[in-house]
Amino acid sequence: MQIYNDYKDHADFLTVYVREAHPIDEWQMKSNVKDDVCYAQPKTLEQRMAIANDFTKRFKYPLPFGVDDMNNAADLAYSAWPERLYIIDENGRIAYRGGMGPFNYNPGEARAWLAGRFGEVKHPEKAEPAPKKS
Repeated sequence: MQIYNDYKDHADFLTVYVREAHPIDEWQMKSNVKDDVCYAQPKTLEQRMAIANDFTKRFKYPLPFGVDDMNNAADLAYSAWPERLYIIDENGRIAYRGGMGPFNYNPGEARAWLAGRFGEVKHPEKAEPAPKKS
């Protein structure tokens, strides 16, 4: 979320939900059970929309959120499954293509591209609490 908060005044952001990465009827992960995000692979756009709505509401997800169609057009066009970052320039061309997640997913690379284009966003360091006087 920090990259969005830092650069939302300079760039438009969009998250697109593509097919479910770890559905309960295909390849369930223990972390999904722990995090209570267990869904069957949607068979209809309505089911996919319901999962997307649950996610955005439950996690108070602030970014604009799209949902891929059931033909998986966005996933096929961008090789997005299970996760991937892209930056599209003002001419509609791919300016940055991140690695496929989870192992090559690196938001730091996208941040570096944005920093090179718009300037680095610096965060004030947290001040150390003053020692208590006895």
